[in-house]
Amino acid sequence: MPRKAKTADEGTKVLRKVSKKGAKGKEDAQSLQPVINIGLVGHVDHGKTTLVSKLAGKWTGTHSEEIKRGITIRLGYANAVFYKCPDCSDPECYCVTPKCPKCGADAVKLRAVSFVDAPGHEILMATMLSGSAIMDCALLMVAANEKCPQPQTKEHLMALDICGIRGIIIVQNKIDLVSEEDALKNYNEIREFVKGTIAENAPIVPVSAQAEANIDLLIKTIEEHFPTPKRNPDLDPVMFVTRTFDVNRPGTDIGKIVGGVLGGAIVQGKLRSGDRIEIKPGRKVERGGRAVWEPIKSVIASIRTGNDVIEEAMPGGSVAILTELDPSLVKADALTGNLVGRDGTLPETLNEIDLEPHLLERVVGTEKELDVEPIRKGEALMLNINAGVTTGVVASLAKDYVHVVLKRPICARKGEKITISRLVGHRFRLIGFGILG
Repeated sequence: MPRKAKTADEGTKVLRKVSKKGAKGKEDAQSLQPVINIGLVGHVDHGKTTLVSKLAGKWTGTHSEEIKRGITIRLGYANAVFYKCPDCSDPECYCVTPKCPKCGADAVKLRAVSFVDAPGHEILMATMLSGSAIMDCALLMVAANEKCPQPQTKEHLMALDICGIRGIIIVQNKIDLVSEEDALKNYNEIREFVKGTIAENAPIVPVSAQAEANIDLLIKTIEEHFPTPKRNPDLDPVMFVTRTFDVNRPGTDIGKIVGGVLGGAIVQGKLRSGDRIEIKPGRKVERGGRAVWEPIKSVIASIRTGNDVIEEAMPGGSVAILTELDPSLVKADALTGNLVGRDGTLPETLNEIDLEPHLLERVVGTEKELDVEPIRKGEALMLNINAGVTTGVVASLAKDYVHVVLKRPICARKGEKITISRLVGHRFRLIGFGILG
């Protein structure tokens, strides 16, 4: 049964209760909405989550398996505000607190940023590709105590290239674990690795996230090399959904249960509390003896960025939207990969697609690089579009395109880019991209 609609005021009260710190005033909260999404990518255990925790004061690996195994499994999010002390020297003047940690003076706010912590393990490449859809730029993590490049260092850099992410800073982490001589050797390996790639001229910042060494220098480099993207808030709103969850605790009184939450980033337009929204492709239902996907419609009860409730969300950093959806619909990231927009403005749902393929010369992510063979009829492919991931079977081939029947439909427009992965051994490996025809 559809849930009874909650008003925007009721939704705001709910999110205030959910927030650990409570909501601030509307004007203050709006000013804290992040204006840029910065991804953290790279090989497993190179320090992505630790670095986010030092920059944002939040450990993004909160899933039980993440805690147990010590790796990132799902996309993690955290917001931070960068400040600059007017009295301290460069780069010690850069910090993430309103009071300068060096001299105690009031620091000047620069901007709010949002971090997207992507998993580095090879079996979670689809999750990394989904996260790249909302990244404006990226920190490529390289551990100084391991030979560079590691397999997923190569694969993630190639993914950034395919996804059109050009703003890159290389973070040489764990410098506290090696000698100066070995750190310099690793630095030279990094330079050789990125030669001829989109990261050839990217700055390399040596840090120790664990010891909080050179964090100020990294913030300074981010401010100098990652400008705030220009976005159009006047277009029809489109939000990429990258996480969905239920905030109700077990045993909550039925009269106090609130709707499901959609997390992600608005890529164009703006959404407000009280807006009626459509979610596509939606959910899988049985109709006439067969499975179909139908859009879901709901209302925004409230919006939060970090711990702050805001009335209006602009394009930029990650936000969480409290809806009137039945919480069972959003459990376990069930609606991840959907698009959110105003009713009737989103692209059509596609069950079959034509792709103009552009394949790499070599398979990346494996210990030994293999030649990329042409796509074959009957082959199963993994496809990432916007923040969604699906699989499909190649039904037919032509000179300039392949026709793919999808297992799970997508919501996309012609001309959009779709990354293509194929099974190599027992893993899906990135082999190129396709243009939706």
